Amino acid sequence: MNRTAKWHSGMAALSRTKKRIIMVAADLVALPMALWSAYALRFADWWPERFIDPYWWLFLVTPVVGVFVFARLGLYRAVVRFMGPQALWAVVKGVVLLALLMWAAAFFYRFQDFPRSVPVNFALVALVYVGGTRLLVRTYYQWLLRHYTNKEAVAIYGAGGAGAQLAMALSSGREFFIAAFLDDDKALWGSTIKGVKVFNPAEFTPVIQQLNITRVLLAMPSATKKQRKHALDQLADAPVHVQTVPSMPEIVSGEASVDQLREVELEDLLGRDPVPPREELLEASIRGKVVMVTGAGGSIGSELCRQIMRGNPKALVLFEMSEYSLYAIDQELEALKADMGETFAVYPLLGSVCHRERVEAVISHYGVQTIYHAAAYKHVPIVENNVLEGVRNNVLGTRVVAESAAKLGVERCVLVSTDKAVRPTNVMGASKRMAELVLQDLARSSTRTVFSMVRFGNVLGSSGSVVPLFRRQIEEGGPVTVTHPDITRYFMTIPEAALLVIQAGSMAEGGDVFVLDMGDSVKIVDLAWRMIKLSGLDVKDEHNPEGDIEIVFTGLRPGEKLYEELLIGDNVVGTSHPKIMRAEEEVLSSSTLSRLLGELEEAERQLDCHKVCEILKQAVHGFQHSSPVVDLLLPMGAGTKPLEPRVAAKADKPLH
Repeated sequence: MNRTAKWHSGMAALSRTKKRIIMVAADLVALPMALWSAYALRFADWWPERFIDPYWWLFLVTPVVGVFVFARLGLYRAVVRFMGPQALWAVVKGVVLLALLMWAAAFFYRFQDFPRSVPVNFALVALVYVGGTRLLVRTYYQWLLRHYTNKEAVAIYGAGGAGAQLAMALSSGREFFIAAFLDDDKALWGSTIKGVKVFNPAEFTPVIQQLNITRVLLAMPSATKKQRKHALDQLADAPVHVQTVPSMPEIVSGEASVDQLREVELEDLLGRDPVPPREELLEASIRGKVVMVTGAGGSIGSELCRQIMRGNPKALVLFEMSEYSLYAIDQELEALKADMGETFAVYPLLGSVCHRERVEAVISHYGVQTIYHAAAYKHVPIVENNVLEGVRNNVLGTRVVAESAAKLGVERCVLVSTDKAVRPTNVMGASKRMAELVLQDLARSSTRTVFSMVRFGNVLGSSGSVVPLFRRQIEEGGPVTVTHPDITRYFMTIPEAALLVIQAGSMAEGGDVFVLDMGDSVKIVDLAWRMIKLSGLDVKDEHNPEGDIEIVFTGLRPGEKLYEELLIGDNVVGTSHPKIMRAEEEVLSSSTLSRLLGELEEAERQLDCHKVCEILKQAVHGFQHSSPVVDLLLPMGAGTKPLEPRVAAKADKPLH
């Protein structure tokens, strides 16, 4: 550590009391100097004895009174290195008050030969000596922090109010110093904000090396997703770590402060601005109704529960097979309900959708009016290796829920489906398409229950999404694994998907297959590349062997498709909602479907995985299953003895 750094460390280690004594001592010197300078300026003489000598005592009284005034104004409570407009205003008020006192004394006590311009000169000079010296100390302190500490140079994208506020918040800390501003507004290019130059983002890459910038902070809390994506695109090739500040609603509500830095959300990369929900559609199936969500602890199920809570239902029934997932969502919803000041009941119930007696007892006991069926096994590789359980839960479980809804007069039953149900190449997709066929068939015969299904692609942040996997792999230093260089997927945020599911269900007339507008498909390798770059790292490849993170292609998994589709046929029409389309999909005859479901139940009972897949091929148009049929939990060749009949006790009041 050099001498300057040691001096800086020693000054920083002084107690607040000692620092205040130093400030008082500095003012005791500065104020007499200001009075002398006022005389010198007035008479253009270094020492006009004829005018100074009669009032020599002013040089003793002025600093004493001045220190007292400054102390009363709180000047000595201000920390110099953080000094802002408030402290400078205290200096202005103090020197003006001193000048007025000096002028009043001369006027009332009739000082002879006392120039009336001296108090004015004194005020101006004292402002420079007292306020200016503090500004110099603050500037010097910040210069020392920049050059003699390990503060990281960062740039702020967004030179508006949020950017200036962020710069002020970060400059007072010991981690960052602001080296540059970036903004899309051409009028700001070349100007300075708080002494920092504003640059054109498109010409920022050369500035990075020049200023040794390692991080860019997006200070655009009120920007749209499209605007944020444009900013990220501008930084795509820059070797910097990009982070964001919270959104404006979070800042206004007090949930977060402007200097709380976060990793870039992948929603920003999609650039999709969600369409505001239509309240009448949200309320139609929820307000004042008993709503049941199956799979309530899953990614989509839990978000459906959160959105339903805001729709003021009469009661919310959480139906979940996993005890931990049920406990977690129940605790979260109870806290949300308390914050909202609501009093409606939330019933956390354990159970399987395959257990008909339990499902019927729950629907009957609580008088369920709307069901959102989100319970499903959805991980393609897992279902490929657990064919029997996947089909039992996804097909037969859906049949149980749908038939129970029709039998007990539920008003609406909405199936959460998937784009993998379209010309599926895996058991999971085929099972979800067969679940759709079950609802389509029941819709033809049901007079009281309106059945519908909502089909969409991948959701960001779900347990099956590649996003958390990539993020973890980047944190661990790589490699990032992608199955195929050409694989693409549709993506949507979980809240947007849940809101659209609710609205689509309210528009249903019976047997509707709704398809959500997922925007453009995303190439997974490009997503991985962007995530690596936004983390401030370089992709390691043949063109850049010195890079940080390598992208490794592992090959398509069993049953995995290169491209996902949302429609089986071309018969699709729009609806009153711009993000929701209605598809006209083929259906099976009731007799054919009934026969296939009977055969499926028998094959599942006999633990015959091959037979299950053959039945799915007969039922689901376009199902091409090329992967070997293996059930890891029960290898082929294991016994064929039928399972014992599943018996469940009737639920007693209250249901637990």
